[in-house]
Amino acid sequence: MARLGPDFARQFNEHLRRHHPEMCRHWFDDIEPLDLEGGTVRMLVREPVQLRYLQRCCTRQFTEAVQAVTGRLLAIRFVGPQDEFTASPEPGEPSTEGLPRLDEQMLLSPDYTFDNFVVGPGNRLAHAAAMAVAGRPGRAYNPFFVHGGVGLGKTHLLQAITQSILRADRTARICYISCGTFTDAFHDSVRAGRMTEFRDRFRNVDVLVIDDIHFLSKREQTQEEFFHTFNALYQAGRQMVLSSDAAPQDIPDLEERLTSRFNCGLVARVDRPCFETRVSILRNKAQMLNLPVPDDVPAYIAARIDSNIRELEGALAKVRGLAHAMGCPITLELAKTALAADSGLGRAVGQPNLQIIVDAVTKFYDVRLTDLLSKRRHKSIALPRQVCMWLARRHTRFSLEEIGGYFGGRDHTTVMHAIRTIDARRQSDHRFNGEVERLDSDLSTNPAPADVESRTT
Repeated sequence: MARLGPDFARQFNEHLRRHHPEMCRHWFDDIEPLDLEGGTVRMLVREPVQLRYLQRCCTRQFTEAVQAVTGRLLAIRFVGPQDEFTASPEPGEPSTEGLPRLDEQMLLSPDYTFDNFVVGPGNRLAHAAAMAVAGRPGRAYNPFFVHGGVGLGKTHLLQAITQSILRADRTARICYISCGTFTDAFHDSVRAGRMTEFRDRFRNVDVLVIDDIHFLSKREQTQEEFFHTFNALYQAGRQMVLSSDAAPQDIPDLEERLTSRFNCGLVARVDRPCFETRVSILRNKAQMLNLPVPDDVPAYIAARIDSNIRELEGALAKVRGLAHAMGCPITLELAKTALAADSGLGRAVGQPNLQIIVDAVTKFYDVRLTDLLSKRRHKSIALPRQVCMWLARRHTRFSLEEIGGYFGGRDHTTVMHAIRTIDARRQSDHRFNGEVERLDSDLSTNPAPADVESRTT
């Protein structure tokens, strides 16, 4: 048995970051190469969720990295602390001894923890309730029902609850599953005459976590079975955590008795993140990926994309991919190039979009994008921001509410005030009127960002 030193770990991590940047995480630095025995390199992973994740998702890439660093045809095995001083079994066999009692049909991601969840106005209640449920399962809010649009963090909260409970109590029996898998398991059990096994699986757990419970819609037999499963767990004081794209009363063709039971605990909604939250999400994601990103890049992406978190992460992935392909660091100009194909946001044919307007104004007034979209009220920032709002109202089809939300989460009255302020100043200040007309003319005639010189004073 040969021990593996720090040089191996450094070379191994460098190879992963160079050749597999999309999968690297900051917690990879905590993985400890143990030894080489019988053609197998053992890697120590102390967190059970991380161990499962690596065993199921990363074996191929880690094996390739080990072989590249050593120049030998070696296998890799991820082990937990309980296996550190035991003999290595056959390569390829996952280590399961001592792991928590988790029925995990949906793979838990080590990224989806409370530490990595960015809290904002749109998810504050859901996050606080999720923390309470994780701290006192079965006693805080039962059931806990979280709902909202696609890609807003519902699954993140469900997995964070699961992982938090696992860390606090390794003996907890947890079932984390999608509603679709629950439905399929039910029908398979009916056909095979194994309903006793099915009920034992779902009714003898401490925590039942089901994602996308709205898929119970129009499935009468499955609803009947889930109704009895719900009652059995609720009466036993076992925790249930459910997510849905819609509130209980808005799920079509859901039995009234289930709607009533879903509403008997805490129902929390998650909304689209505001600009500041989107920026924080992107910074947090970059940190998890060990990705150096200047401050203006998250602000630029967050200003362009306000739909959901998945699209934010997809945009960051495009920027990272282009930087990797070009072999250069991430900059604002590179981000603009990477996302140029998405420049049609909010624009009819022949019209500039919000981002083109922002680019033109920031360049003309020599202000930073992050300041323009922030809460700052200094005159040097407030005036260019008001000009942006005036131009956005003139050149796009966005409502006052949408324009205000784009510029730092402001309401429609702020946009109305900005428009009135610009109109009044144009009447009294001929020089300022000339500046606005110049910007307006460039945006009207040039669909690309206006190439105007910085304002001179």
